[in-house]
Amino acid sequence: MRLDLSLFNSKARSLLGLDISSSAVKMVELSGAGHNEYRVERYVIEVLPKDAVVDGIIADVDAVQSGVRSAWKRMGTSVRNVAMALPAAAVISKKIIVQSGLRDDELDDFVTAEAGQHVPFAIDEINLDYQIIGPSASSPGELEVLLVASKKDRVEDRLAIADAVGLKTVVMDVESYAALSAFELVSRQLPYSSGAVVTLLDIGTNAMRLTALRDDTPVYVKEQAFGGGILTQDIARRYGMSYGEAEAAKRSNSLPDDYETELLPQFSDNLALEVARALQFFFTSTQFNKVDHIVLAGGGAAIDGIDKLVAARTQVNTIIANPFAGMMLSDKVRANNLQADAPSLMNACGLALRRFDPS
Repeated sequence: MRLDLSLFNSKARSLLGLDISSSAVKMVELSGAGHNEYRVERYVIEVLPKDAVVDGIIADVDAVQSGVRSAWKRMGTSVRNVAMALPAAAVISKKIIVQSGLRDDELDDFVTAEAGQHVPFAIDEINLDYQIIGPSASSPGELEVLLVASKKDRVEDRLAIADAVGLKTVVMDVESYAALSAFELVSRQLPYSSGAVVTLLDIGTNAMRLTALRDDTPVYVKEQAFGGGILTQDIARRYGMSYGEAEAAKRSNSLPDDYETELLPQFSDNLALEVARALQFFFTSTQFNKVDHIVLAGGGAAIDGIDKLVAARTQVNTIIANPFAGMMLSDKVRANNLQADAPSLMNACGLALRRFDPS
């Protein structure tokens, strides 16, 4: 059964990127400002209670629904169409080879049959979609197709949240694909060299995900259990706050002075060490023995000076992800705030970009 919501090719005249992460609801609205140019109309980050979302699963429906409703109200927009995404762990993806020249119905049937071979669930329990990547490099006359499947309940959980708030989900994507869409904008800020290897490190609440790309093509993905939630828990314990209060205070830079002299330096050093370890795993697991650039994303990348610490630890050029660099800003967006929040808005930005997909 195909997804009613296309994972790849849906388009809406107006669209909000809606990212439900482990720590917050994030929304971004972009508009066109010329050929391949964008304008940030508005964005918002609404902190969620601890464990409202666990490992990509919505554990507290009421809390997440309240967070989405509050975020949409704070956005101050009339747009109700949204693009959402499933966590990569909730999705099974597989590249398959098909004969070129098949009719649409024949291709549907073939992909459905292939899904039965690769997906460990009954076909009627999953949502299925696919995208033709292009001609197969190794098999003339055949096409390479990306098959994507997810259990229906994982899709329906997110649809129900949006629907309860009065929003209409017109695109259901995958978080890792959304992040790579935003990464394309970031990669333009790096000096181009053929064969360059760039590592995108998304430092989330509970995990750090390393994606290595060579010539913008992913060649390695690995997660390790280290994230910004460790720092939030340290803040909560030290200052007698709830987890939510600590997360909000961390984001708003409203913590006591000793935070920057005692708590933050230790976490930052540990983060730089974990990045170095992630690179070593990459080197020992692949044929690669160096990277040309490190791009830090996620909430953990918002720490002041973390790019310099990572660069010193790894001896690799390091930048903070900002997919909005060079975009025009509406009078509702403060440049300084957006720059600070940009690393944690990669998924939401990538989803908002779906508005501009060719139909």
